[in-house]
Amino acid sequence: MWKLIYAGFLLIVCIRAEQLSSKECEVLGFTGLALCSDCNALAEYVKDQELLSDCRKCCAEDSDDSTSKIVYSGAVLEVCMRKLVFYPEIVSFIEDEKDKFPSVKVHYAFNAPPKLIMLDDAGQHKEIIRIDNWKREHMLEFLREKLKPISAA
Repeated sequence: MWKLIYAGFLLIVCIRAEQLSSKECEVLGFTGLALCSDCNALAEYVKDQELLSDCRKCCAEDSDDSTSKIVYSGAVLEVCMRKLVFYPEIVSFIEDEKDKFPSVKVHYAFNAPPKLIMLDDAGQHKEIIRIDNWKREHMLEFLREKLKPISAA
């Protein structure tokens, strides 16, 4: 019995030791604030072990209210300028609301899908969140909750 528990623990440690970067996860199709419990739910419907393994390499550990405690120092709103016509909610945010968030920068990248790249204190990419179908209100709410307030120095 103890050997089985120990083997399970080692498996979890090995899986968690192979965490992938947010860019690697995005290439695999895992973006956003995925929790490891999401991978467990995925396992109920998908039997592809390689896909599930990749999911577990890109997830964040579950805890009480774990996603609401994550805050970032800044963000980059990345979008293709030529595709903006297809995203009126993002255009509206950039034109009318972006100035309310001085720690958010807009970066135009050719052929890039709309996404928020969340940054840590050192300006490193910590999370990439696709926002293709977000409404302006969703962007505002998310940024209010997830960005550290700018202190007046």
